Amino acid sequence: MPTIDEPEPTEIELGAVLHALSDPTRLAVVRQIEADGERCCGTLVVDVAKSTLSQHLRVLREAGLTRTRACGNQRWVSLRRDDLDAVFPGLLDVVLRAADRTSVAL
Repeated sequence: MPTIDEPEPTEIELGAVLHALSDPTRLAVVRQIEADGERCCGTLVVDVAKSTLSQHLRVLREAGLTRTRACGNQRWVSLRRDDLDAVFPGLLDVVLRAADRTSVAL
């Protein structure tokens, strides 16, 4: 099975994580994976073209937020929750709670 590059837990940087989470589409992807668990990339509900979604998923993966695994011609994406909580305890919880509050206010 081909490997897909992602940073080691010790290489995850706060600036990259915050940058990745600052985009509404990427935040929506993270929220979906957090709610549903591992998802096939093609089942993510976002209002962007497939090529644009691929770029967003790359940013999330390279920042260390997600893990992507290949299964045949499909790509499955999951949160690296344990790694993120070990490096930045509570950060993802705070961001997701803030996103929930913001989406309710809209």
